[in-house]
Amino acid sequence: MNDLAIINEKFAGLKVCVIIPTYNNAGTLATIINNVAAYTKNIIVVNDGSTDGTAQIIGTFPFLQVVSYPDNVGKGWALRKAFKHAVSLGYDYAITIDSDGQHFATDLPSFINKLDTSPNAIIVGSRNMDQATIPGKSSFGHKFSNFWFKVETGINCPDTQSGFRLYPLQLLKDIKFITWKYEFEIEVLVRAAWKGIALDAVPVTVHYEPKETRISHFRPFQDFSRVSVLNTFLVIIAFAYIKPRDFFRAMFGKKKARQALIEQILDFDQSDQLKAAAIGVGVFSGILPVWGFQVFVALFIALIFKLNKALVIIASNISIPPMIPLIVFLSYKTGGYWVSSKGADITFSSHLSVKAISQHLEQYIYGSITLAIIAGLAATLLAFVLLKLFKRKAVSAF
Repeated sequence: MNDLAIINEKFAGLKVCVIIPTYNNAGTLATIINNVAAYTKNIIVVNDGSTDGTAQIIGTFPFLQVVSYPDNVGKGWALRKAFKHAVSLGYDYAITIDSDGQHFATDLPSFINKLDTSPNAIIVGSRNMDQATIPGKSSFGHKFSNFWFKVETGINCPDTQSGFRLYPLQLLKDIKFITWKYEFEIEVLVRAAWKGIALDAVPVTVHYEPKETRISHFRPFQDFSRVSVLNTFLVIIAFAYIKPRDFFRAMFGKKKARQALIEQILDFDQSDQLKAAAIGVGVFSGILPVWGFQVFVALFIALIFKLNKALVIIASNISIPPMIPLIVFLSYKTGGYWVSSKGADITFSSHLSVKAISQHLEQYIYGSITLAIIAGLAATLLAFVLLKLFKRKAVSAF
């Protein structure tokens, strides 16, 4: 039995399909389908409202499963519809591959073979982003997305923007997603990580056509804006719920964590104002330029003012490693207003660290204290609003 036959059998035995979402890529679609079909005929094509010859091309492949609708909605919606259809057909896994020719079907065996060791993981196809042909906007988006994914989940992912992935459908089917365009590929990774679904990666080859002939439906301003809004929303959820939840799970175990967290938040012995103040003090202490001692400072303030210690400790963890580059950067930028002409102008990078503090120390200290005060006040206000909403929902549930 040759290698292709073995991979074909694995696709069938493991119940894996390949999903090809497409919108006006008639020039490359047939080639992609033919290349994938060499490895498996378990293919679902989603025609996301194409207005070119896509429908006619799909019609020439009788073995395809087709999901089609008249109006273009977005890649995320296409994937969500395809996942639902794949589950209805009995598939346990789906590999998504783009229809514009940037991915290669020859990498499909890498995903199938990785299933032997990672059967319950989302497997991401990690691109080599050092290639000269990688567009500048893709390189920037890659770094931007990876950074915020780590902030939101604490997990390193080599390529959060790669559309070449394997999804464990049965583990995802109960998650209610809210996005429907390119930002879906960020949401699905973050929401899956929050649910405890593992993340793995395999290296894949990527090809970008020259700028003159490249077809892309990614709109830099609109789509980056949507991704930014999504990341803001996810960061708020991460720090307001996910990280406290994980903290209580570590203390009390998974079964009792939710109840313990609710008890802390619904502690009727303390007002919402005091609990919001505890969160604000935690954020304030976490940003102060006393690295390594933020938790002790937070606890000291909590003891003096009799604040909720659990909430103070949780909020002080804003200074976890993924957030350090952003805190250092914003501190320097804020400090620049105090030292004016002497200020250093630095560029944001995920490599920014506490070591950078040794240069222009005065600017950093002024800036970090100012940032701590602003962030602490903002956190207090936001926490107060969220506590009111959360308490209202929680009380109605009992």
